[in-house]
Amino acid sequence: QVQLVESGGGLVQVGGSLRLSCAASGLTFGRYDMGWYRQAPGKGREVVATISPGGGARYYADSVKGRFTISRDNTKNTVYLQMNGLKPEDTAIYFCNAQGIYGSKSNYWGQGTQVTVSS
Repeated sequence: QVQLVESGGGLVQVGGSLRLSCAASGLTFGRYDMGWYRQAPGKGREVVATISPGGGARYYADSVKGRFTISRDNTKNTVYLQMNGLKPEDTAIYFCNAQGIYGSKSNYWGQGTQVTVSS
């Protein structure tokens, strides 16, 4: 059974930092693109950042470029999102995603972790 478990969310002031973690189990981690998505109240889910299986390719949404950094540790089956310079508009539930790149290209989601940026 595949599980993606996010942690590290919380309440932070404007300009502060948080580091989200997503621990994956039940899948061959190195065969998956990993990503962070977010959903703010009343809005749709949007991509924040993604990283290729080997970590060599990364994508960032324009809204977070220069502030957020995605990374992964394939020895720990974990993907991270370092968030600096947080803004109120970063307030959302953050979801971890695993997208298979081989075979059936399975897709999995975590349960989400709340990030709230107070002004």
